[in-house]
Amino acid sequence: MKTSDMIRQLCEQMNISVSELARRLGQSPQNFGKKLKRETITLEELKAIADVMDVKFEQAFILPNGNEIKTGNE
Repeated sequence: MKTSDMIRQLCEQMNISVSELARRLGQSPQNFGKKLKRETITLEELKAIADVMDVKFEQAFILPNGNEIKTGNE
């Protein structure tokens, strides 16, 4: 699943428009829409999205021995 699809699905499940999410992030809906279309959302923006939506965000590398290198919004 593309990052933009995940963000749209999150908005749908949280009953918020993508435009409203953009405003909460301090971005114009037009600019944010272009980022979604180009798939240029940064890791920092993903963390910010999780914060404004009050959800948990995790991203991780999982090594063969089971150790994880992860980032999140906690």
